[in-house]
Amino acid sequence: MIDLTGKVFVITGGNGGIGLGMGEGIAMAGGSVVIWGRNAAKNAEGVAAIQALGGQATSHVCDVSIEEQVVATMRVAREDFGRIDGVFANAGRGGHGVPFVDMSLGQWREVMAVNLDGVFLTLREGARVLIDQGHGGSLVAVSSTSAIHGAAGNEAYGTAKTGVNGLVRALAVGLARHQIRVNAVLPGWTITDLAAQGYASDKFRETTVRRTPARRWAEPSEFRQVGAFLADPTQTYHTGQEVCVDGGYTVF
Repeated sequence: MIDLTGKVFVITGGNGGIGLGMGEGIAMAGGSVVIWGRNAAKNAEGVAAIQALGGQATSHVCDVSIEEQVVATMRVAREDFGRIDGVFANAGRGGHGVPFVDMSLGQWREVMAVNLDGVFLTLREGARVLIDQGHGGSLVAVSSTSAIHGAAGNEAYGTAKTGVNGLVRALAVGLARHQIRVNAVLPGWTITDLAAQGYASDKFRETTVRRTPARRWAEPSEFRQVGAFLADPTQTYHTGQEVCVDGGYTVF
């Protein structure tokens, strides 16, 4: 049984999809959630979903690709409940769908700004808070199975997620002396707004389902337990790991 009573966790992109699923799991275990997202109305919906489960939640508008916003938002997020016990760097965006040979440097950097730089900024600010508080905590980055199987046609996205995995491993080593655990979640095909176009395509959906031993896409709610697990302060020896939640996609 995971007990997160009195613990507080920031989740970027926590207003929907996998981020909200993990936030719901934290709330169900008694923790409080601070949602970050760029859409204030959607943030409010995320807060309502957490509260409907009996949890406490607040939200802040933040674009994780902008350093000044991340720094300022982490400061006010700490003030919401007087502490932060963990940070989930979940916010991300898809690629442009442009063939690699036609991709501009600007398009490449737009993906990197959110999916890699945004994770760096979020985890950096989260680490600063946890070190300052002095009682350890958990940092989690949401990567992707695209970092494993190769993302042909979506090179910027796959490269960013591969970089996230490397960052997680380095931070797990560097922050261990502060009792800070750092792990990555690698979701498989999941029914989210980000993947809506692919899921809507019968051909694409059927192809991915055939390659998934579980023979279906995941629901965001299936990330509740992994979110609570990675937040759990009793998991003191679990760090530097890539936790695949993919229905067996990467081993088939």
